[in-house]
Amino acid sequence: MGGFFGTVSRTDCVTDLFYGTDYNSHIGTRRGGLATYSKEKGFSRSIHNLESAYFRSKFEPVLSKFDGNIGIGVISDTDAQPIVINSHLGRFAIVSVAKITNIAELEEELLAKNMHLAELSSGNTNQTELITLLIIQGKDFVEGIENVYNKIKGSCSMLIMTENGIIAARDKLDRTPVVIGKKEGAYAITSETNSFPNLDYEIDRYIGPGEIVHITADSIEQLRKPNEQMQICSFLWVYYGFPISSYEGRNAEEVRFTSGFKMGQKDTDEADCVCGIPDSGIGQALGYAEGKGIPYHRAIVKYTPTWPRSFTPANQNMRSLVAKMKLIPNRAMLEGKKIIFCDDSIVRGTQLKDNVKILFEYGALEVHMRIGCPPLIYSCPFIGFTASKSDLELITRRIIKELEGDENRNLEKYAQTGSPEYDKMVRIIVEQLGLTSLQFNSLETLVEAIGLPKCKVCTHCSDGTSYF
Repeated sequence: MGGFFGTVSRTDCVTDLFYGTDYNSHIGTRRGGLATYSKEKGFSRSIHNLESAYFRSKFEPVLSKFDGNIGIGVISDTDAQPIVINSHLGRFAIVSVAKITNIAELEEELLAKNMHLAELSSGNTNQTELITLLIIQGKDFVEGIENVYNKIKGSCSMLIMTENGIIAARDKLDRTPVVIGKKEGAYAITSETNSFPNLDYEIDRYIGPGEIVHITADSIEQLRKPNEQMQICSFLWVYYGFPISSYEGRNAEEVRFTSGFKMGQKDTDEADCVCGIPDSGIGQALGYAEGKGIPYHRAIVKYTPTWPRSFTPANQNMRSLVAKMKLIPNRAMLEGKKIIFCDDSIVRGTQLKDNVKILFEYGALEVHMRIGCPPLIYSCPFIGFTASKSDLELITRRIIKELEGDENRNLEKYAQTGSPEYDKMVRIIVEQLGLTSLQFNSLETLVEAIGLPKCKVCTHCSDGTSYF
């Protein structure tokens, strides 16, 4: 995944840019980058590896090199960026949040036109550079961005910093968020609205699907109207969105709470208390406790001072180790209790299996698991919100293969809550993970909690429906 932040101000923007970009650290872990523009210094850029350090620790020592009233920043799980280029469109810097699934095809097409790709990331094509080459094929920025929309498969939102402001363009189907904030004398554009409050920005507007705008310190000009169709990713509210952030006017924590509340009202299993798996399971668990009418207890606590996010290491074994080490069970709150645990999702199930074993060893009488989204049946071709490289990494698809002899057979039946196939799959997950019981949120309840029409929410990972 990844997130970006940009700002245009009447005065120096470096402080806002630094902290605003840092507030996207929860959705990117590999590379961080900043670029600014001033009439005196022109374009300045810095990129750092974040795999063994945090954004602030890397960029604080180099902040003095930045100057200007226009800036863009990014924290990415993929590419080294921003890219700075001089072209027939002028000089500009660009950052993107993208997942391009046809990158090999586009790379071949560009090379055939005698273009070159120089910004390799770990030996692979840098997506942001490829996007840049598609843009400069246009006679202007709008035509170039349209070229990106028409060519790529997957998703792409971007910020382009020119000498005259920032051009912001949102993915043509709205899969990734882009929001504009405003305060006296400045605008900001970001993936995550939790960047705004402490920098005194208020949400001004949500950029629409495929919309392109040009932003200066004093104005917003629409360069392309938004599309009618949208498919914003439901996992923003389930998992990777920060609790404070809002998308399409719906706050992430509010949706998690509402979703948990609705699930809790329907739950008939007896339990002593509810506990959220930190961090993204907490909002759901608080709502669940209120909906079910039992207390919320912290039976598992996240050790935040030193442990990074669980998907930071490239190696899966290391990710699993980090995931285990950062969550500490509290024996005093577990012993002799029947507990409902809430979490955002189950992907592979290996981490959860280990956690369940420890919970019982620490004295829990029953371990009931409640999941904030439906079972993940399909890998996401649009956004990189998990490190899964194959459908068979999903616990659901492994079970479907065991039952059907083919991991791709009868998927629509396994995705349907309450079908015989669905119920059998859930029973097998309970057995494999050693749970007392397991319930997934229904797609209907999740969409109702989000509050947007189903046709405007991408739920591909659960039911395989999507637009391309």
